[in-house]
Parts: sequence; structure tokens; C-alpha cells
Amino acid sequence: MDPELPVVRLCVAGMQAEAEGRAAAARELFQQAWDGARDDYEACIAAHYLARHQSSPAETLRWNQECLDRADLVGDERVQGFYPSLYVNMATAYRELGRLACAHRYFVLAADRAADAPEGQYGDWNRFAIGEGLRDTAAAAAAEGDAEAGRRGRVDVGVEGPVRELLARWCERGDLKALGLTLPAYLGYLGTTGDRVRLRSALHRVHAARWLPVEEQTWVERAMRAVDVT
Repeated sequence: MDPELPVVRLCVAGMQAEAEGRAAAARELFQQAWDGARDDYEACIAAHYLARHQSSPAETLRWNQECLDRADLVGDERVQGFYPSLYVNMATAYRELGRLACAHRYFVLAADRAADAPEGQYGDWNRFAIGEGLRDTAAAAAAEGDAEAGRRGRVDVGVEGPVRELLARWCERGDLKALGLTLPAYLGYLGTTGDRVRLRSALHRVHAARWLPVEEQTWVERAMRAVDVT
């Protein structure tokens, strides 16, 4: 985003007000951004922030829908990286309304666009939110006849058990190195070949360092063998 755009400057000021605990001031700044938006791109940006300051889940959904609609109208590279979080926001709003099957559909859309998010913490946050959302809403989607529900975001059956056992042990004794290497790949797992490669690579790095107890080395080996990267 161009930091010199008036809308962007207002939204940056609004985020600063949020960080300082001044919610009313933040909402006013975001409203000013919306009122001053000159095109769909600027309206998309402003609507995103206004959605965060609504008093009901229904209004939050309305503003997230407005944001998504404006992004669709823009339709160029300026908004390409927005879509993962736009779909996550839609899914989260539907989940807050108890419409879990609808939420699942938007989490699937978010997973399909996850690679469009910028790399780094922002991209990781999106992947973590998508993975968690897919798992949390899969049962509701399946109950409404979605035959594919539950397949996206589920770690391979042979991997889930040993990895969760390892993570539990590392948390218990505070092994931050092992957690730091493995947890991002596990939490951001969306079921793609790339996700399997990342998870296996993370497990391999932990295994190769040889600092784990023998029993845990065996668990890591078991998980590595179970990750299908073919």
C-alpha cells in the first residue's frame, strides 16, 4: 500500500490509536478513511479496518463482505495479497454467527489463496488461522453434505499422533528450539505438497541436531517416515 495515500495515513493513525487503547478514536479515524475513499481500492482498505470496530457479528460480516466486494471490483495485483486475510475474516465472521459450514467454505477459499499472502509473520498468521479454522469447522461442513470437509488442513493420520506427542513433551519441558522449528510448519499445515515438505524438513532439522532423548528421536523418525512427500 502507498503510505502517502490519505486513506492509508488515516488507517495507520487508527491502528496507532488501537495500540494505545483508544478504540473510539480508532473507529472515528477508520470512518474518516471510509468517508474519504476515492475509489474501490481505498474503500477496500477502509472497510477492512471498519469491520474490526463493529458492535455485532452481523455488522462485522457486512463490513467484511463490503471489503471483499471492493477487492473483487479492483481485480488487479494491488489486492492480490489481500485475499487470504479477506477470506479468513469472512470465515471468522460466519463462525461468530454460528454458521460453521459457511465459515468452512471461506476457510477453504483462504487456503486456496494462502500463497498470495506476503511471506513472514503476516503470511504465517494467515496460515495458522486458516489451518485452525479448517479443522474447527470441518465437522459442521461434513454434516451439511460437504464430502471434502475435513480433508483440508488435516495432518496426515500417521503424522498427527507422533507430532502431537512430541509437541506436548517439548511444551512440558520448555524445549523452545524444537518447538520453534516444528510448530510453525505444524500450525500452518494446509494439506498441500508444499506443506508436507515444510513439515518433513522441520522434523528433519530437529532430528539431525541430535539433542533430543533417544525415545523422542525415534518418534521424530516415525513422523518423518509417515509424511508423504511423493
